[in-house]
Amino acid sequence: VQLQASGGGLMQAGNSLRLSCVASGSTLSGYAVGWFRQAPGKERDFVAAVRRSSMGKYYADSVKGRFTISRDNAKNTVYLQMNSLKPEDTAVYYCAARLTNENLERPNGYNYWGQGTQVTVSS
Repeated sequence: VQLQASGGGLMQAGNSLRLSCVASGSTLSGYAVGWFRQAPGKERDFVAAVRRSSMGKYYADSVKGRFTISRDNAKNTVYLQMNSLKPEDTAVYYCAARLTNENLERPNGYNYWGQGTQVTVSS
C-alpha cells in the first residue's frame, strides 16, 4: 500500500487543520492507521491511531480532546482533524499503516509510511 499525506500548512494558534492520508494499491480499511509527528531534533512521536474496522481509536495525551482521527472507506482515506492548534503542535506529520492492531502507539510496528506534511503553528 502507498500512502500520501497532505493538508499541512501554516496556521495561527487556536485555528484548525485537517490532514488527509490517501492510500493506493490496497484497501486502507484492512489496516490499522496511525499518525505520528516529528519536530526538529526530536523523535517521532505518536499522535493518534485507528484500529482495523475502526473499533478503537487512540490518542496521545497531548492531543486528546483536540484531535480526531477518522476513516472514509469510500475514499480510502484516513483523516486527522486538528482543532485548537498550539505552537507545540508544530512538526512534520506522518501517516502509517500496519496489518495488526497491537502496539499502535509504537512507530516501529508500522509497515508502510507516507511522506510527511509540515504543520506550523504560530503564536
